[in-house]
Amino acid sequence: MIGRPRVALMIETAGGYGRDILDGITRYLRMHRPWSIFLERRELDSTELHWLDAWHGDGVLTRWSSPDVTNRLSECKSAVVDLSGRREPFGAPRIHCDDHAIGRVAAEHLLARGLRSFGYCGFGGVTWAVRRRDGFLAALTRSGVKCSVYESSWPGLGGRPFEQDQQHLEAWLAALDKPVGVMACSDMRGVHVLDGCRSVGARVPDEVAVIGVDDDALLCGLCDPSLSSVITNAPHIGYEAAALLDAMMAGDRPTFQERLIPPLGVATRTSTDVLAVEDAAFSFALRFIREHACHGIGVDDVLRGVPMSRMTLERRFRKYLGHSPHAEIRLVQVGRAKQLLAETAHPIHRVAELVGFEHPEYFSVVFKRTVGMSPGAFRTAGRAGDDAYVE
Repeated sequence: MIGRPRVALMIETAGGYGRDILDGITRYLRMHRPWSIFLERRELDSTELHWLDAWHGDGVLTRWSSPDVTNRLSECKSAVVDLSGRREPFGAPRIHCDDHAIGRVAAEHLLARGLRSFGYCGFGGVTWAVRRRDGFLAALTRSGVKCSVYESSWPGLGGRPFEQDQQHLEAWLAALDKPVGVMACSDMRGVHVLDGCRSVGARVPDEVAVIGVDDDALLCGLCDPSLSSVITNAPHIGYEAAALLDAMMAGDRPTFQERLIPPLGVATRTSTDVLAVEDAAFSFALRFIREHACHGIGVDDVLRGVPMSRMTLERRFRKYLGHSPHAEIRLVQVGRAKQLLAETAHPIHRVAELVGFEHPEYFSVVFKRTVGMSPGAFRTAGRAGDDAYVE
């Protein structure tokens, strides 16, 4: 192809998820050939895309979701990559976050807080929200607990007015057995839950621990208390989508119809900073581990601060978490290592040092035993968007 490819980016800029995808596209373009960009700045449900009928560019990256737009895109002669999870595929190859895994990660985060009562707040009939709900419920079912579900229509799709829906949400929150962990299908839905808790006098996080999705730092930080959120790895989605579109514009055929990118983990903030266990010594030990595991501590360091024997500590960890205090230390270290491997270019020996391992070789052994692959393979799989990426 002579000259710069002409590419339309149909990606919203109002939310953190869309902006993070654009960041990933930008990173790809800085490392490869530049494009001539047309950025369409409208809402995802917009159908006012008159320019599309006359578009004769080379490629389109789209998150638009209205049937009218997807029908027009399916007839488009340009290469198209679909980035939306709000509908069923329309023929273009799709790269999207793994919504089922997002629900599982949120459930594991809340379960690790010692909670045994759970709720899910989402939007009924919205594809990505339903998948996140199903992942959340499946993980809770495997742990032997049940979950109450509250869903309403997506705003603007003929459901209740916002104020009326919020009243129903508040009634649902008030009726939940507390303490309770609630997953919201998105950060904005998390804001609705936090507002509802405030209205009904439910204390967050002591009575209601709330986690959202997308890790929109601006939105999560504006909340009071700040909102914990599942990190979707949207920059990587943008990067991989740009790489795929570039290959398609060069004449290559996509080798897949859909690729799901797993979440990176959880950005823990005040809204889930709780340990729902009436055992002060255990709570202290668990908090100590989560705050200091990456400093290279061992079980003996934990025991210096709690009035119990090693055997008693072991029994309580297995009772509340199902594993030993040593295993908890390793889980915290490996979780932090996964984040560093995905988000930084630190060499493996530096990652090992940052999470509290003196010997990189031993770190690699522990990481592979816990995750199922070596640190290097994990980093490569994450960058490639491989389904082997293990949480």
